[in-house]
Amino acid sequence: MNFFKALFGGKEERPEEKKKAEEEKNFDVLKYDGVRALRSGHHDYAVKCFTHALGMKEDLEIRDYLSLALIRADLLPEAFDCLRKISEAQPDNQKVYVRMANVAYMMEDYTAMADACEKAMLVDGDNPEVTYLYAKACIGHGDTTNAVAMLTKAVTLKPDYAEAYLLRGETLLGAGRTAEASEDADRLLADYPESEDVLMLKARVERACGNQDEAIIYYGKVIDVNPFHAGAYRERGELLVAAGDESQGNEDLKHAAELTENQNGGGNGDDIAKKVNDAYKNINPMGL
Repeated sequence: MNFFKALFGGKEERPEEKKKAEEEKNFDVLKYDGVRALRSGHHDYAVKCFTHALGMKEDLEIRDYLSLALIRADLLPEAFDCLRKISEAQPDNQKVYVRMANVAYMMEDYTAMADACEKAMLVDGDNPEVTYLYAKACIGHGDTTNAVAMLTKAVTLKPDYAEAYLLRGETLLGAGRTAEASEDADRLLADYPESEDVLMLKARVERACGNQDEAIIYYGKVIDVNPFHAGAYRERGELLVAAGDESQGNEDLKHAAELTENQNGGGNGDDIAKKVNDAYKNINPMGL
């Protein structure tokens, strides 16, 4: 065989070259198997593929995919650590810090979330998404003043930032600043008249201002949009009972209790689900 290779100019592949080619092939197979698994919802298998691939060699693209797989497999501390390693290799990659902030938010680690946001701001201090996330970290720490300041900056940078107006309105309302909260609610209603979150904010503002009849109307609009909104039934029921309509009020309260039990087995189930959904909006810049 060596005679024919020499005769026709062939080159025999050296053992180390053959081994390297085989390793590259196996690495690519693990990568594409992992991506397919991630896209089809087989997150545990995707984690195994990407982890094994990284055991063969370090690769930031694979580590990025692994972070997504870990998030979807609900392995949040592992995902955060994976993203931290990417950030160390790419300290100017703001998207990594944004994803870290979202993962920290899901873990309810507001210190880590704020730290990720601060690092993102060093890359670009005028990114409205980052200031919005930083505001959520401030809220997690009970720092209403800085939260409102960050949300105001976010809407200044992005005047149509509905999520920031909504969160600012909710935060202002929680701080008892009803007049300012009402301004945000009315602004949002003009553009999103059928949003259950906006309608809920408006109902709560009216309730806080002592406008019970208006609040009842808006709670009804929330229920029209989402008949499974336990909070709207509960709060409307409380107002109806206080107004003397005990029959309808108690019916609302009973329905609210049934919805809460069926949905998540606890009163804060809606809030937890919303937190997770909000966080997922920004963790997937690659479109997977």
